[in-house]
Amino acid sequence: MAEEMRIVLRNYGKIDPLNIDEYIAAGGYKALEKAKGMNQIDLIEEVKKSNLRGRGGAGFNCGQKWFFAYQTNADQKYVVCNADEGEPGTYKDRLIMQGDPQSVLEGMAVCGYAIGANKGFIYCRGEYPYVVDILNQAIDQAKAKGVLGDFDIEVRMGAGAYVCGEETALIESIEGHRGEPRFKPPFPGVEGLWGKPTIINNVETFANIPVIVDKGGDWYAAIGAPSYPGTKVLTLTGDVNNKTFFEVPTSTTIREVVYGLGGGVAGGKKFKAVQIGGTSGGFIPESLLDTAISFDAMSAIGATLGSGAVFVMDESRDMVDVVAEITRFFEHESCGKCAPCREGTARMNELVGKIKDGKGSAADIALLKKLGGVMSIACLCGLGQAAPAPVLTTLGHFAADYEDKLV
Repeated sequence: MAEEMRIVLRNYGKIDPLNIDEYIAAGGYKALEKAKGMNQIDLIEEVKKSNLRGRGGAGFNCGQKWFFAYQTNADQKYVVCNADEGEPGTYKDRLIMQGDPQSVLEGMAVCGYAIGANKGFIYCRGEYPYVVDILNQAIDQAKAKGVLGDFDIEVRMGAGAYVCGEETALIESIEGHRGEPRFKPPFPGVEGLWGKPTIINNVETFANIPVIVDKGGDWYAAIGAPSYPGTKVLTLTGDVNNKTFFEVPTSTTIREVVYGLGGGVAGGKKFKAVQIGGTSGGFIPESLLDTAISFDAMSAIGATLGSGAVFVMDESRDMVDVVAEITRFFEHESCGKCAPCREGTARMNELVGKIKDGKGSAADIALLKKLGGVMSIACLCGLGQAAPAPVLTTLGHFAADYEDKLV
């Protein structure tokens, strides 16, 4: 793992996550102290300068998002940490919260000072009850030490809905409503939780903040890919020898991830495909393995970086079988609020199932492509917009798997 560069995971395995004194001894909360000695707009500009972009999947500039909330006048503002890690194969947020929860709290407190918010929420997925316990213990210790000042943090647990990873559906859930996305604009930075300006960032995004404040935006911006600087925590699963996690600069290529850090395909078999970013990510063939794991480089090949989950498949895998499971998942997880997703995910699952069963035709392939194109534009939120990606990328790169099953 010599290629690793640990920024987010800087304290992982080195400190007791449930002992705040060890975090402080490792330099914890110095960044918050430094931030409070800065002018709010100067602090936001420093984060902007780093060009830190969201690590939850959307890739929006973090400092710019903070600026929107900062310049909006309101009697109350909120900071929300999105820990609704629902992508299959993804566990990088869990690692951060389990191994170094105080880094997330410190990042949230820095954000709170920057935008003028004194209340924060961590929205944790329902399948992580033990992580909620860790977070609550960390919050209690931070309060006892007085390191957060007047910034108060509360943990809220989700109920297992995949769609609540979308920021506005998450807001609805915290408010006690059914988890469904809102129409945008207005964006949460202007009108979010209970109608107030709200910053929502991912766990990994917040964990970067203390280091950026401590070492400066220019330092961070010089790491990895220029348009998407810094590092990315990746979780590696599937038909690969080294099933593990690591943190590498965003200039690292997929080939280096799979064959270097991952040790290559397991069982001596040949590589077939890799899906990056969780279930909603596109499938990448061997010809594109030299693509860097940066947001823009991945977008350029029709794939996504997303949550950083890396799922490797060997030559024995049938892509239609894999995609059939994915389309079934999306049909189940669609909240049903908008027709393009509600109907689209159902029809997509129906068509892929038909092809898998050997009853499909060339017309069904054409219809899948058309449906996927419409959904990627017309669906209300990221769930529906990304749902066609696994289908469209496998149709493009692994057409033979589909054609072999047509009547």
